[in-house]
Amino acid sequence: MTRPDLMALAEAERTDLLIFLQTLTNTQWTAQSLCSQWTVRDVALHLVSYEELSKPVLVGVFVRGGLRVSRVNDVALRRYQELDSDGILELLSRNLRPAGLTSGFRGGIALTDGTIHHQDIRRALGLPRTIPPGRLVPVLNFAAGAPTLPAKKNVKGLTLTATDVDWSRGAGPEVKGPGEALLMAVSGRPTALDELHGPGLETLQGRVG
Repeated sequence: MTRPDLMALAEAERTDLLIFLQTLTNTQWTAQSLCSQWTVRDVALHLVSYEELSKPVLVGVFVRGGLRVSRVNDVALRRYQELDSDGILELLSRNLRPAGLTSGFRGGIALTDGTIHHQDIRRALGLPRTIPPGRLVPVLNFAAGAPTLPAKKNVKGLTLTATDVDWSRGAGPEVKGPGEALLMAVSGRPTALDELHGPGLETLQGRVG
């Protein structure tokens, strides 16, 4: 089986996000996202806040953040705190192809982070979309074991089965539902739990909710 081109998929995801962000109003840019500490603006900026950092600057960002992911992300965001929405769109438009830190795992980091955070924005604004199956399945595969996500811990001892794409993973009591809802739930978004069902759901709810 041919391995998916994760870099190309990540670029496609960022392109879709850019097109979507260009439609938002000022009120929507400042709205709360599903990420409790971040607005829509913050999430959009986070996705490319590492792209143009040199290696020495990147090391400095990690040091100032105490090597803790949430704090490091905030330090990276503060570098661009003066950017308005047009500036963020410009930054994203010139970084559609992942580079540097986000290009890790053949683009898997950028693809997965981009897809989840795209949904963090859309779900919060009540503007859903259908993720292309050819993009969603690789994201589900990567997210289930990604070192930067809580999914590996959340799905331990459970079987996840998507009802809208050909994807299943794990062993144990089953949790079923749309692939996007599975992705968001196992990544720590309780709002997606209501869209799932199965004998393993209570266990997943206890871990995520």
